[in-house]
Amino acid sequence: MKMKKTRGIIYLQLILSTFFLTVLDQWTKHLAVTHLQNQSDISLIDGVLSLHYLENRGAAFGVFQNRQGAFFILTVVILAFILYVLWRMPVTKKYLPVRILCFFLTSGALGNLIDRIRFKYVIDFIYFSLIDFPVFNVADIYVTVSMIVLLLLVLFYYKDEDDFAFLSPKKRGK
Repeated sequence: MKMKKTRGIIYLQLILSTFFLTVLDQWTKHLAVTHLQNQSDISLIDGVLSLHYLENRGAAFGVFQNRQGAFFILTVVILAFILYVLWRMPVTKKYLPVRILCFFLTSGALGNLIDRIRFKYVIDFIYFSLIDFPVFNVADIYVTVSMIVLLLLVLFYYKDEDDFAFLSPKKRGK
């Protein structure tokens, strides 16, 4: 069944949802700076989850420290690819999950890019201490969960080889 939406409405949804999700990410980071910077950690679940302020100048697990230019270029490439996918994707109910994931991925990428531009680092503050997981933030959650859900969709829902044929430069989605 076709969704009765135009590409213009989809782009408006992208802009509005990305704006809302990015503002939410930036607000949580503002709260982290206000309440956690130069303060003791706040334990949410003793020995499991805490709030811990961290200025991350690299990527996950501290790799690529102080490579802001590379992160900027990578983010621009990722955002361009997401826009390409949204432009080519058929406007059908079948692709609604991918469209929503694109909104979250865009918001996550922009949330951390804003930090890198403003501060030259990303503000992280959620620490899953049970397994000593690297400190992360809301934008990281958007990206990580979206990629996991996308992987599950590709493995179990979009199984036909034609499901992503719209990405081919030769074919245009309906």
